[in-house]
Amino acid sequence: MSFLQKLKIILQSKHFIFISLFFALLYIFIGTKLITYDTNLSENTHVLTGNVVSYTIDGNKLSMLIKASEKVQVTYYITSIEEKDYLQKELLIGEKVILEGNITKPYQNTIPNTFNYQRYLYNNRIYVTFSADKITLTGKTSFLNRIKSNVMKRIDETGSSKAYLYALILGEIDYIDSDVYQDYQKNGTTHLFAVSGMHISALVLFLTSFFRKIHLSEVLTNIIIILFLFFYMFLIGFTPSVIRGALLFIFLLINKKLKLNLKTVNVLYILFLLLIIINPFYIYNLGFIYSFVTSFGLILFSKKIKGNYFQKLIQVSAIAFLFSFPITIYNFYEINLLTIINNVIIVPFVTALLFPFILITFLLPFLDPLLNVGIELLEWISQFLNYLQINLVVPKVNFLFFILYYIGVYFIYKGKWKTIFYLIFLVISVKILPFLNSNTYVYFLDVGQGDSTLIVGSHGNYAMLIDTGGKIKFEQEDWEVRNKEYDGASNIITFLKSLGLTKLDLLVGTHGDADHLGEAINLVNNFSIDKVIFNQGSYNDLERKFIRVLENKKIPYFQNLTKIDLGNNKFYFINDKEYSDENNNSIVMYADFEGIKFLFMGDAGIEVEKHLLEKYNFSDVDVLKVGHHGSKTSSSLEFINHINPAYSIISVGRNNRYGHPNVEVLNNLDNSLIYRTDFNGSISFILNEENIFIKTYEP
Repeated sequence: MSFLQKLKIILQSKHFIFISLFFALLYIFIGTKLITYDTNLSENTHVLTGNVVSYTIDGNKLSMLIKASEKVQVTYYITSIEEKDYLQKELLIGEKVILEGNITKPYQNTIPNTFNYQRYLYNNRIYVTFSADKITLTGKTSFLNRIKSNVMKRIDETGSSKAYLYALILGEIDYIDSDVYQDYQKNGTTHLFAVSGMHISALVLFLTSFFRKIHLSEVLTNIIIILFLFFYMFLIGFTPSVIRGALLFIFLLINKKLKLNLKTVNVLYILFLLLIIINPFYIYNLGFIYSFVTSFGLILFSKKIKGNYFQKLIQVSAIAFLFSFPITIYNFYEINLLTIINNVIIVPFVTALLFPFILITFLLPFLDPLLNVGIELLEWISQFLNYLQINLVVPKVNFLFFILYYIGVYFIYKGKWKTIFYLIFLVISVKILPFLNSNTYVYFLDVGQGDSTLIVGSHGNYAMLIDTGGKIKFEQEDWEVRNKEYDGASNIITFLKSLGLTKLDLLVGTHGDADHLGEAINLVNNFSIDKVIFNQGSYNDLERKFIRVLENKKIPYFQNLTKIDLGNNKFYFINDKEYSDENNNSIVMYADFEGIKFLFMGDAGIEVEKHLLEKYNFSDVDVLKVGHHGSKTSSSLEFINHINPAYSIISVGRNNRYGHPNVEVLNNLDNSLIYRTDFNGSISFILNEENIFIKTYEP
């Protein structure tokens, strides 16, 4: 028996699959869980020299990955349009750069169930970040890296369509407008803009057809295509999904030429093992998971896909949806049930028309205006489809859900189509779990230098948000404006959906400062809200702008309320005077949950505190949401001693420029157990009739 025959028997053996899978899982655990995330760089490092691995310039922000003694993620804020032009022209991939600045440690997600930037970096073997104040270019790089840089600069010269050239040629989505990309997320078509197996297949098909037309031999054609795929992987940056697509073609070619006669699914499995051995952290890469899972599903069901082109397209879209469903809801807690239809409409447009024309425009930039017409049509289709969306929100699921779900998928593969009702029942079961929970939850969310508190009643019978957080926005020139800005509302929405929430019964804006209400418009534009409450004072510009949005959406809003009932709880609005100072006009709320008394002070100051002491006979308060982020303008000793809080929550940004919280305030709260969002991250109070459980999410 020849070596190839023995190899074929081994690779087709079920014993090989099960044994190798066991050791692969063990290897993943050892390789990812037992590793120490230590940096070789000192905190005192102020000068860093390394080679550019990748970079993006978005508005006034340069984000750059460099390879020094280890990989480091760099952020640099550009100071002028002249400097931006210089960097766009002169900065090269692979170039040695000298940076001056400070080492920083990436933070974990401090709002639970949201994107964990620290984990993302760690999974890419990046353990520190660097905030640069100065950057010096040396101009030294390799020939291949110059080619890669020239490709990027060629794309920069194409004009208005360059964002799509970056996305569909280089897999770089940062240049697509954030609102536009959000539309693609809503209709479930973002995979089209992440270079993967689909794009690899299109490129291979294009090259194969071209070489056949010029009568190139099959052997030479295959050699050129393989070399091109390796170059393309280098060009993209060896992203897992591109590696999977390129190597699968190469492995299938080897399987054919060596006459191993391995099933395609076996070849895919072998490729999976190989890549996991190379880098076990690939298992945490979302593109990698999507790529393998959907490919496995399509290969598994390939013999069941029949009919004309559009029938096959619907079946392919449905199979991809079926296999990717749990991955999507695990990561995003929401899925558009019309994704199958949306892909049937958009996929042919992108793959058959837009993608080839993008390649042509890259070669012939003068076609940019024509390409832009196609892009505008695509964006219009995407927006239209979003008017028809049917979204399913599913709270955070665990590993057991995955097992039970894919067991159901296996029975569907075996032809037991009624199993689909089992999958529906499984999803419904997960959705109703929050309604079985008798606890009341109060989440003090870490939104930086701002305020936001979420209250969820027992059995999920109501959800209420006090303030939205937000950043103070300054005037910017056109060249400074970024496509990708931090959107605090998206973090809040993600968290809400992870709890299974589809709407807020009440949004309370304590007052109109940007750090309290700055994300309100984004929130209302992207989430269902029943009603909004404002404070006693006159409206400022931000509030008036917000009200116009509310009126447009026919969302009722109120002012001067004294009490509101939600579920079994009563919320009292106890600041009933109007002041000249906007902070003092803040809504002050009192509530009793399961016998636990809460006082939410907004930004109300000492003058308000005196009024409250005169008007109300406060007994001891259990939990105080400290006024004005711990500023000395609030939390007087007299007030604190009178209400005597057991717990004090200070919502404050890390290393904020205001010096909050004030030392005097901290001293006043000395008899209270203090929690701070800059130290503790988000703080959750879990309440029932018997006890209080407090959980923090440290950065």
